[in-house]
Amino acid sequence: PRSWNALPPHLYFILAGFSNQPEVEALLFGLISIFYFLTLVGNSTIILESCFDPCLHTPINFFLSNLSFLELGFITSCVPQMLVNLIRSDRVISHLGCVVQLYIFLWLGATKCVLLVVMAFDRYVAICRPLNYLTIMHPRLCFLLAAIAWGAGGLGNSVIQSTITLRLPRCGHRHLAHFICEVPALIKLACMDTKANEIQLFVATLVLLLLPMTLIMLSYGFIARAVLRIKSSQAWQKALGTCGSHLLVVTLFFGMGSVIYIQPNSSFSKTSGKFLTLFYTVVTPTLNPIIYTLRNKDMLGAVRRLLWKDCCSMKT
Repeated sequence: PRSWNALPPHLYFILAGFSNQPEVEALLFGLISIFYFLTLVGNSTIILESCFDPCLHTPINFFLSNLSFLELGFITSCVPQMLVNLIRSDRVISHLGCVVQLYIFLWLGATKCVLLVVMAFDRYVAICRPLNYLTIMHPRLCFLLAAIAWGAGGLGNSVIQSTITLRLPRCGHRHLAHFICEVPALIKLACMDTKANEIQLFVATLVLLLLPMTLIMLSYGFIARAVLRIKSSQAWQKALGTCGSHLLVVTLFFGMGSVIYIQPNSSFSKTSGKFLTLFYTVVTPTLNPIIYTLRNKDMLGAVRRLLWKDCCSMKT
């Protein structure tokens, strides 16, 4: 609607966005649009190749397609609304839209934490138990691990965190000091003492970030011990190629997440926090398919075969 002020306050939220830096909004619109397009193309390519190329029907590519599908949902839950608000004067989001965005954002963010742990376990089995890899990483186990990541790990956290946050009384406050509906920003709208909510959020953040990081480091500790026993340089390169992509994605995701969510809010300005969240939300999902495609010979070969078929069909 043209006049949001004519509606009851509980039906919408006003997003601050990047209104304090209007000179960069046009630039942000262009950059975010490019990254969003690249994310859609890159992750969709990985999903299609993993589904239709028989050479890619392996456990790691199954988890990689799950990660790509997750990235598509993660970035789509917030970027379209963000782009709309960058080009119009009334930066608003409906209450229902904010609720849906909050649930999806938390669901997919928590799912990614657990899914990266599952992928670390897959790499551990591939390096430390190569002869039993296909026996251990049976399709049933892969589906079970993926279901745990999406269900208990992601959806469970989202339902608890979002429901607790949305039940806080706001007393008509609707000005969100952010460009997305996020738990910390919504807690600040509450007209009551929120110390208990802030402690609960901090504990949940520690569990979702530090516990998966610990499990991943433990997996790579066993991998490092197994690799150190290898005297062949070729085997070293193979191990590094097997784990390098996952390690890079883990470093980007958990490193940026720790900076944003574990540090006290007073340690960096609101503007810096927004740009870090923007990088975490928009740039990281774009880099993941590039990292995995360039460092995964099977995936790179599948992309080349797809391009070759397209070229041949065009010539024909």
